[in-house]
Amino acid sequence: MTAAPDYKAVLGRFCTGVTAITAHSDGQPVGFACQSFSALSLDPPAVALFPARTSTTWPRIRSAGQFCVNILADDQREVCRRLGRSGADKFDGLGWRPSPNGSPLLDDSLAWIDCVLEREVDGGDHTIAIARVTGLAELREAAPLLFYRSAYERLAAV
Repeated sequence: MTAAPDYKAVLGRFCTGVTAITAHSDGQPVGFACQSFSALSLDPPAVALFPARTSTTWPRIRSAGQFCVNILADDQREVCRRLGRSGADKFDGLGWRPSPNGSPLLDDSLAWIDCVLEREVDGGDHTIAIARVTGLAELREAAPLLFYRSAYERLAAV
Protein backbone atom coordinates (compact mmCIF):
# COMPACT_ATOMS: atom_id res chain seq x y z
CA MET A 1 0.00 0.00 0.00
CA THR A 2 1.27 3.44 -0.88
CA ALA A 3 0.93 5.99 1.90
CA ALA A 4 -2.40 7.76 1.57
CA PRO A 5 -2.43 11.57 1.46
CA ASP A 6 -3.97 11.42 4.93
CA TYR A 7 -1.07 9.41 6.41
CA LYS A 8 1.06 12.36 7.50
CA ALA A 9 -1.96 14.38 8.61
CA VAL A 10 -3.32 11.58 10.77
CA LEU A 11 0.03 10.58 12.30
CA GLY A 12 0.89 14.26 12.76
CA ARG A 13 -1.76 14.26 15.47
CA PHE A 14 0.57 12.14 17.59
CA CYS A 15 2.67 14.55 19.66
CA THR A 16 6.34 13.64 20.00
CA GLY A 17 9.24 14.88 22.03
CA VAL A 18 12.38 15.93 20.19
CA THR A 19 15.85 14.55 20.73
CA ALA A 20 19.27 15.14 19.24
CA ILE A 21 21.29 12.02 18.46
CA THR A 22 25.01 12.79 18.68
CA ALA A 23 28.29 10.92 18.33
CA HIS A 24 31.93 11.34 17.40
CA SER A 25 32.92 10.12 13.95
CA ASP A 26 36.42 10.48 12.55
CA GLY A 27 37.26 12.88 15.39
CA GLN A 28 34.34 15.19 14.58
CA PRO A 29 31.04 15.70 16.40
CA VAL A 30 28.05 14.60 14.30
CA GLY A 31 24.36 14.61 15.03
CA PHE A 32 20.80 14.97 13.85
CA ALA A 33 17.45 16.06 15.27
CA CYS A 34 15.20 13.07 15.91
CA GLN A 35 11.55 12.95 16.91
CA SER A 36 11.28 9.24 16.08
CA PHE A 37 12.66 7.95 19.38
CA SER A 38 11.22 5.61 21.99
CA ALA A 39 11.96 3.76 25.19
CA LEU A 40 12.06 0.08 24.29
CA SER A 41 12.90 -2.06 27.32
CA LEU A 42 13.43 -1.68 31.07
CA ASP A 43 15.26 -4.99 31.45
CA PRO A 44 17.71 -4.74 29.85
CA PRO A 45 17.53 -0.95 29.44
CA ALA A 46 17.16 -0.21 25.73
CA VAL A 47 15.87 2.48 23.40
CA ALA A 48 14.94 2.61 19.74
CA LEU A 49 15.24 5.33 17.15
CA PHE A 50 14.20 5.42 13.55
CA PRO A 51 16.56 7.34 11.23
CA ALA A 52 15.53 7.87 7.63
CA ARG A 53 17.36 5.76 5.07
CA THR A 54 18.22 9.04 3.31
CA SER A 55 20.11 10.35 6.35
CA THR A 56 23.73 11.14 5.64
CA THR A 57 24.48 11.49 9.36
CA TRP A 58 23.16 8.13 10.58
CA PRO A 59 25.83 6.09 8.73
CA ARG A 60 28.51 8.12 10.54
CA ILE A 61 26.84 7.53 13.91
CA ARG A 62 26.37 3.84 13.07
CA SER A 63 30.09 3.51 12.35
CA ALA A 64 30.89 5.10 15.74
CA GLY A 65 28.85 2.30 17.36
CA GLN A 66 27.76 4.50 20.26
CA PHE A 67 25.88 7.75 20.65
CA CYS A 68 24.16 10.09 23.07
CA VAL A 69 20.45 10.87 23.00
CA ASN A 70 19.96 14.48 24.14
CA ILE A 71 16.38 15.19 25.20
CA LEU A 72 15.73 18.75 24.08
CA ALA A 73 13.94 21.52 25.97
CA ASP A 74 11.48 23.99 24.46
CA ASP A 75 14.13 26.72 24.55
CA GLN A 76 16.37 24.58 22.28
CA ARG A 77 14.38 25.06 19.08
CA GLU A 78 17.40 26.60 17.34
CA VAL A 79 19.52 23.57 18.33
CA CYS A 80 16.88 21.36 16.72
CA ARG A 81 16.80 23.48 13.56
CA ARG A 82 20.59 23.45 13.32
CA LEU A 83 20.87 19.68 13.75
CA GLY A 84 17.94 19.15 11.38
CA ARG A 85 19.65 20.64 8.36
CA SER A 86 22.21 19.14 6.02
CA GLY A 87 25.59 20.42 5.06
CA ALA A 88 27.43 23.01 7.13
CA ASP A 89 29.15 22.26 10.43
CA LYS A 90 26.13 21.76 12.66
CA PHE A 91 28.27 22.07 15.81
CA ASP A 92 29.92 25.40 14.98
CA GLY A 93 29.05 27.65 17.95
CA LEU A 94 26.96 24.94 19.61
CA GLY A 95 27.76 24.36 23.29
CA TRP A 96 28.50 20.79 24.33
CA ARG A 97 30.81 18.62 26.41
CA PRO A 98 31.65 14.90 26.15
CA SER A 99 29.16 12.50 27.70
CA PRO A 100 30.64 9.56 29.63
CA ASN A 101 30.89 7.57 26.36
CA GLY A 102 32.55 10.55 24.65
CA SER A 103 29.59 11.62 22.52
CA PRO A 104 28.49 15.26 22.46
CA LEU A 105 26.22 16.08 25.40
CA LEU A 106 24.47 19.29 24.38
CA ASP A 107 24.36 22.22 26.79
CA ASP A 108 20.94 22.83 28.35
CA SER A 109 19.42 19.46 27.39
CA LEU A 110 16.76 18.17 29.78
CA ALA A 111 18.47 14.79 30.05
CA TRP A 112 20.91 12.52 28.24
CA ILE A 113 21.12 8.81 27.47
CA ASP A 114 24.38 7.16 26.40
CA CYS A 115 23.85 4.15 24.15
CA VAL A 116 25.66 1.38 22.32
CA LEU A 117 24.12 0.31 19.02
CA GLU A 118 22.99 -3.32 19.29
CA ARG A 119 21.32 -3.93 15.94
CA GLU A 120 19.28 -2.51 13.09
CA VAL A 121 16.09 -3.80 11.52
CA ASP A 122 14.54 -2.87 8.17
CA GLY A 123 11.74 -0.37 8.65
CA GLY A 124 10.80 0.54 5.09
CA ASP A 125 12.05 4.03 4.33
CA HIS A 126 13.54 4.18 7.83
CA THR A 127 15.89 2.00 9.83
CA ILE A 128 14.90 0.72 13.27
CA ALA A 129 18.00 1.14 15.42
CA ILE A 130 17.99 -0.68 18.76
CA ALA A 131 20.51 0.43 21.36
CA ARG A 132 21.53 -0.65 24.85
CA VAL A 133 21.55 2.13 27.45
CA THR A 134 24.94 2.49 29.17
CA GLY A 135 24.32 5.68 31.17
CA LEU A 136 21.76 8.40 31.65
CA ALA A 137 20.91 11.41 33.80
CA GLU A 138 18.44 14.25 34.20
CA LEU A 139 20.03 17.68 33.86
CA ARG A 140 17.39 20.34 34.45
CA GLU A 141 13.70 21.08 34.84
CA ALA A 142 12.15 22.88 31.88
CA ALA A 143 9.39 22.45 29.35
CA PRO A 144 10.18 19.79 26.71
CA LEU A 145 10.51 20.52 23.01
CA LEU A 146 7.40 19.02 21.40
CA PHE A 147 6.41 18.51 17.79
CA TYR A 148 2.74 18.33 16.76
CA ARG A 149 1.13 18.71 13.33
CA SER A 150 4.41 19.79 11.70
CA ALA A 151 5.12 22.54 14.22
CA TYR A 152 6.74 23.07 17.60
CA GLU A 153 4.24 23.23 20.46
CA ARG A 154 4.29 23.88 24.20
CA LEU A 155 2.57 22.04 27.00
CA ALA A 156 -0.44 23.96 28.26
CA ALA A 157 -0.68 24.61 31.99
CA VAL A 158 -3.52 22.60 33.49
